[in-house]
Amino acid sequence: MNNINLIPVYPEIFLLIATSVILLIDMFLPEAKRIVTYLLSLAVLVVCAVLTIGDLNGGATVYTFNNMFVSDPLSNLLKLFTYLGVGVTLVYSRQYNTERGITGGHLGGEYYALALFALLGQMIMISGNSFLSIYLGLELMSLSLYALVALRRDNAASTEAGMKYFILGALASGFLLYGMSMLYGATGGSLELNEVFRAIVSGTVDRTVLVFGIVFLVAGLAFKLGTVPFHMWVPDVYQGSPTPVTLLLGAAPKLATFAITFRLLVEGMLPLAVDWQQMLMVMAVLSIILGNVTAIAQSNIKRMLAYSTISHMGFMLLGMMSGVVDGNLFSAVNAYSSSMFYAVTYVITTLGTFGVIILLSRAGFEADKIEDFKGLNQRSPWFAAVMMILMFSLAGIPPLVGFYAKLSVLQAVLGTGQIWLAVLAVLFSLVGAFYYIRVVKVMYFDDPVDNTKIVATPDMRLVLSLNGIAALAIGLWPGHLMDACTNAIVTTLATFLSKVVA
Repeated sequence: MNNINLIPVYPEIFLLIATSVILLIDMFLPEAKRIVTYLLSLAVLVVCAVLTIGDLNGGATVYTFNNMFVSDPLSNLLKLFTYLGVGVTLVYSRQYNTERGITGGHLGGEYYALALFALLGQMIMISGNSFLSIYLGLELMSLSLYALVALRRDNAASTEAGMKYFILGALASGFLLYGMSMLYGATGGSLELNEVFRAIVSGTVDRTVLVFGIVFLVAGLAFKLGTVPFHMWVPDVYQGSPTPVTLLLGAAPKLATFAITFRLLVEGMLPLAVDWQQMLMVMAVLSIILGNVTAIAQSNIKRMLAYSTISHMGFMLLGMMSGVVDGNLFSAVNAYSSSMFYAVTYVITTLGTFGVIILLSRAGFEADKIEDFKGLNQRSPWFAAVMMILMFSLAGIPPLVGFYAKLSVLQAVLGTGQIWLAVLAVLFSLVGAFYYIRVVKVMYFDDPVDNTKIVATPDMRLVLSLNGIAALAIGLWPGHLMDACTNAIVTTLATFLSKVVA
C-alpha cells in the first residue's frame, strides 16, 4: 500500500465516504428536513469536481493500483460531465420525488445514496484500465440502478421495469464477463489492458479465441448502450421507471459506457479493429433504422425518447467504428473525438428534455404522453421554447448542438470512404425529425387540455433554463468543447501507445 499513489483516486475515496455519511445522517432526519440530504448530495458533487480539477496534472496521465486505475485527460473530462449530469438530475428530481413519497419516509435518502453509489461505479468505469476494475465499476453502477428503477415498490409498472432491467442487465453482465474471461485466457492470463494490447500485437495469440471473446464483449457493451439487437429492455424500462430514475439511466451512464467502450476496444484491442468495427457498423445501422422508425408510432413521450436513444447510440457507434482506417491515426483521433463529443452533447440535451417532462408532472399526474404537451406555449412560452430547442437539437437541426454533433460523426464516416453509410444515416435522421417536430407542433398549435399552473422550485427553473441555453450556445460555438474532446483523445491515445511500446 505504501507504493500506491492515492491522489488520482481522491474523488472516488471522498465520494464513497461522503455517500456513506449522507446515508447515516439521513436516517436521523425528520421527513420535513429531507432537503438537507439533497443539499449534502449536491455539495459532495461540487467537492468531487474540485478534486478532479485539482488532479488534472497539467494533462499528465497517472496509473495507480498496479495499473488497474488510470487518471488521464479523457477520464477527468468525462467525470466532470458525469458530475454535471447527476447534479442536474438531482435538481430536477427533488420536487417530483417529494410529491410522490420517493424521498419520504424513514429511509427516504436512499434515492440520493443510490444515485451517488451509481456515480461511484461510473467513475471507476471511466478510469478503469483493467478487466477487473471495469467490471467492478459496471456492477456497482448496475446494482444501484436496478434498485432505483424498482424504488416505487407500490407501483406495478416500476416493479416490472425493475425486474426486466435486472434480468436483462444480468445477462449483459454475463456476456461481458464471458468475453473478458476468453480474452484473459487467450492473452496469457492478463487483466491489464496494456498487457492485452501487447499480447495481441505479439501475434502469438490464437486469433479465433480472440474474435469469439470480442463478440461477447461487444454484445455486453451493446446491452449497456441499448443498441440493436440488444435494445429490448430500453423502451420498457424508460417507460416504467419514475421519470427522474429514467434520467439517471439515460444520461450520465452513457458517458461511462462510452468510456469503457473506448478503453476495451480502442486501448485494449486496437490491433483487432477490423473485427470489432464491422460489428459496430451492423449495430449502428440497425439502431439508427429501428430507433427512428419505431419512435414514430409512440404516443408515450418517454417511450419515444427511449427509441430515440437507441438511434442516437447508433450514431455514437458510427463514430467509434470510423476510427483506425489503414493505420491512419489522424482519422482515429477525429472519429473518437467526434463520438465523445456526440455522447457529451447527447447527455446535455437529454437532461433538458426529461427536465421539461418532470416540470410538467405533478402529484398524481405524469406528463409522459405527447398529448400532455398540448398548448404548452400558452401555459409557459419560455419552457415551450426550451423544449423546442431541445427537440430541434435531437433532430439535428442547425444551429443547435445536435446538428454539429451529427455533422462531426458524419465527417468521420465520410473519412472512411463509406458514403452509403453517411447517406443512410442522414436519411433516417430526416425520418427521426418527424417525431421531434410532432412534439413542437403539439406545443405550439394545439389547445391545452390542462390549464393547471406549472409549479416548480426556483433552482429547477434556473437549471432547466440554463440547460436549454447550453444546447443553443454550444451549437453556436462548438469549438471549445470539440477541442477539449480532441485534446483528451489525443493525449490519452498517445500516452497509452507510448506506454505499450515502452
